[in-house]
Amino acid sequence: MPSYSAKDITVLEGLDPVRKRPGMYIGGVGSAGLHHLVWEVVDNSVDEAMNGHASQIHVTLHKDGQSVTVSDDGRGVPVDMHPLHKKPALEIIFCTLHAGGKFEHDSYKTAGGLHGVGASVVNALSAQLVATVKRDGFEHRMEFRGGTPVGKLQKLGKARGSGTTVFFRPDPEIFPKTDFSAELMRERLEIASYLHKGLSVTFIDEAQGTKATFQHPEGIVEFLGRIVSERGSRAVHEVPFTLFRDNGLRIELAFQWTESTDETLKSYVNGIPTGSGGTHEFGFRSGMVKAVRNYIETHNLTPRGVTLSAEDIREGLTGVLSVFISDPQFQGQTKDRLNNPEVQAAVDGAVRPSLEQWLNQNRSTAEQVVARIILAARAREASRAASQAVIRKTATGGRMMLPGKLSDCSASDRRNTELFIVEGDSAGGSAKQGRDRNTQAVLPLRGKVLNTEGMSLGKVMENKELTDLVTALGCGVGQNFEIGRLRYERVVLLADADSDGHHITTLLLTFFYRHLPEVIRQGKLFVAVPPLYRVDIGKETFWAVDDADKARIVKDHARGKSKPEITRFKGLGEMMPKVLWETTLNPKTRRLLKIEVADVLATDRVVSDLMGKDPQARFHFIMDRADQADVLDV
Repeated sequence: MPSYSAKDITVLEGLDPVRKRPGMYIGGVGSAGLHHLVWEVVDNSVDEAMNGHASQIHVTLHKDGQSVTVSDDGRGVPVDMHPLHKKPALEIIFCTLHAGGKFEHDSYKTAGGLHGVGASVVNALSAQLVATVKRDGFEHRMEFRGGTPVGKLQKLGKARGSGTTVFFRPDPEIFPKTDFSAELMRERLEIASYLHKGLSVTFIDEAQGTKATFQHPEGIVEFLGRIVSERGSRAVHEVPFTLFRDNGLRIELAFQWTESTDETLKSYVNGIPTGSGGTHEFGFRSGMVKAVRNYIETHNLTPRGVTLSAEDIREGLTGVLSVFISDPQFQGQTKDRLNNPEVQAAVDGAVRPSLEQWLNQNRSTAEQVVARIILAARAREASRAASQAVIRKTATGGRMMLPGKLSDCSASDRRNTELFIVEGDSAGGSAKQGRDRNTQAVLPLRGKVLNTEGMSLGKVMENKELTDLVTALGCGVGQNFEIGRLRYERVVLLADADSDGHHITTLLLTFFYRHLPEVIRQGKLFVAVPPLYRVDIGKETFWAVDDADKARIVKDHARGKSKPEITRFKGLGEMMPKVLWETTLNPKTRRLLKIEVADVLATDRVVSDLMGKDPQARFHFIMDRADQADVLDV
């Protein structure tokens, strides 16, 4: 039995906890975590602007695509010696967790970063960070590597103005990929300019040689107009409802009802996006539903034979909610959910009377809204039968009526179980023979999957292939969805490695994104990466996923050896079961891509453009990116 005593206890000091467990501070080391470093630094600059100390922010993505500089014209990080720690305040801020000027309200009335860990976390996870401060007539500089200071704080000389500039390069030992997305950064920075009226945000992309400055004097009203336009759903009423209130808690709200079947609410706290919602969203939804119900009941507009649910009232609603509070309590350092209980009551109390008054003062608009809500209720009732037909087949109790073409796994619990969704009986046959029957299930689908973009649930559930898929998953769909009933730990999309296979995968991703989004949010959806080529060089065999991979293999392994023999697979059905197992199904050797949504707004726009009914949007998307296509698979 191994020993367990005091010597086995490890104490992580300084910034070591961050480097050891980065996921606790930035959510992970994937793309979302990498870009979180940028948001942390930008949020500090935005905090200066929110409190009236800065008006301009400049963000530069450098030519290497792997380093960023954020600069503002705020007061500048303090550089004087800390009376207790006998170190410059700048060094303490960048090298000590839970150190900052936002714990007391005297320095910042409202702020996004209140945990005092943002700057130090970025420093800890950067191979290099350089902080330059202009303050009190002088410029100061301090460099760090891996979170550790390189020398002392330098006083460079006299300087005009004030502000803070932070250059950082993420550590490749921490992050598997350190390439930033210019498009994602641009999007987030423009949103910041919507949320803070008067703030000028400039984004410079050195690789592309572009510079864009964002400034939106109308704030979230302009943002709402952009969201409605990009979603392509016509607004039910032309003038949106707006609410601006600053009574200790500052509330900014703008929303419209649209003809979309989805509810889209973008919420923010002190400029920080709260993708997982929180008490401010609960307060908004509660107050909004109460106001609409009161209006409908007061004017005797309740339809006969139909019960209006909260979901009916919220259907098609598109809005932006931004609150500013002095002491936000976020769930975790990633700050994507607000927990302050008092905010719910405050937002509810502000929204309900204001919206009710607005409806009474704009009777024609109110009638349009109520008609839209009644239409949603009747559509829900009409689709219930189709939805229930699916639910009766799922794991709601009793014996499961699974699709006959599903080859299920034999494991008694779902730990490590996987459902492979394949196209066609041929591919299904190879997958069924090559799989691990204990943990891997296979569901073959026939033909091209239905494009579900813009379709109602009732219409989608008329499609047998998708009905069979939902039945096999077991978690239901629509209002009857429960992620806890999902029968498999992972759902894997497995299609051919060619353009047709990519198209089928895209259609399935659209279905999950629009009708089973929680499967994606819970990290249950994956895409398998089967090989497109087999490359035999002498006695060695290699597998290439695309042409670039094939060229790399030939270049690296064919030197001085026999001529490579290359085989292109026409489809998964061509593969022997053993080969499919070795390359695509075996958990030890395969490649799986986990489906994640880093930016909901950008993803929504891409799905709408590519899969929607507007060919012009698709044309513009393709033409804007035509220079990125080296070879077309036609």
